[in-house]
Amino acid sequence: MMISKNLTAASTRPIILGVLKQGSSYGYLIIKKIKELSNGTMKWSDGMLYPVLHKLEKEGFIRSEWIMADNSRPRKYYHITEKGKQELLLEQQQWTQVNSLLEQVWGIAPSK
Repeated sequence: MMISKNLTAASTRPIILGVLKQGSSYGYLIIKKIKELSNGTMKWSDGMLYPVLHKLEKEGFIRSEWIMADNSRPRKYYHITEKGKQELLLEQQQWTQVNSLLEQVWGIAPSK
């Protein structure tokens, strides 16, 4: 079952920051990694990814640099910043709270 566009869109920031915390990457590789990690249930496109990357960069959560690989065209690699790592922690806390609430209202976990 495919994950809805709304849920996919809502989760782009923490997912991108999480992927970049694992290591620097470029756009196509980020899209490929998300497809792989989600077992194909989450589909991202260039048109969805790049505006979020640009916004994260503008906010100082990531930075980018052009890198020339052997015998290929230059690629724009993205790296998480210290500010981005702090933002990821905040995003994780918020998603944990949302998940806890959902588990409670769905009767999956006991209420606290």
